[in-house]
Amino acid sequence: MKKILMVMVVAALAMAAAFAGGSNEESATVSTDGSTSMEKVILSLAEQYMADNPGVNVTYNPTGSGTGITAALEGRCDIGLSSRALKDSEVESGLKQTIVALDGIAIIVNADNPVSDLSIDQIHDLFTGAISNWSEVGGADAPVVAIGREAGSGTRDGFESITDTEDACVYSQELTSTGAVITAVSQNPGAIGYASLASNLDSVKTLTVEGVAPSEDTVKSGEYQIQRPFVFATLSGTALSDAAQKFFDYCTSAEAASIITGAGAVPVAE
Repeated sequence: MKKILMVMVVAALAMAAAFAGGSNEESATVSTDGSTSMEKVILSLAEQYMADNPGVNVTYNPTGSGTGITAALEGRCDIGLSSRALKDSEVESGLKQTIVALDGIAIIVNADNPVSDLSIDQIHDLFTGAISNWSEVGGADAPVVAIGREAGSGTRDGFESITDTEDACVYSQELTSTGAVITAVSQNPGAIGYASLASNLDSVKTLTVEGVAPSEDTVKSGEYQIQRPFVFATLSGTALSDAAQKFFDYCTSAEAASIITGAGAVPVAE
């Protein structure tokens, strides 16, 4: 339902932009598809771009990184959105990656959890089941409930790569969106999960990792270790439409940096 509503919101914004431009201006559509973690960033960029460019409709289909990459490769969207770096095999298949921003992957627990900091090794052990009770890391005497994303998620791929937990996590739930993970963790006192720093984390507690809090500054400096790129995936050797290229150029320019920052991510263009 959330995905349907999100597509409807983007469509409404697109229609508003088209009407603002008047009936004499021909409309053009730019389609994006992929990462749910990039939701806030891409919607903010699309909203501002459509406001500045009446007659251009930018759509967003929140399907997940893996699906967005496939959509770009198959030509079903102009720009695929991935919250992980493209794999060598994906590049060899004909895709090009452009890093638009960096994003910290926040480690989140229930708001009532007394634990405030974890090491990378502790995070590894909490998600793989080597640590099964919160009392082992200074928390309450309660079982650990690990919640993560589904296979193919860019957030999951980034998290597991950095914490060396690939194919080793013992998840109680594997959910299909960042928002669903945040909701599940907020409702379970024993839960631990991970979510994009660009998401709304008000309902959960964000932990420091190795004593470092996730923020724009610590992600940019590399002090916060659990981070990944936000990527635009496009077909190599194939020109984008004029409208798509202009939107692409805007998103990767210094002009869009403040929009990306306002959406909670770290721009790479300055």
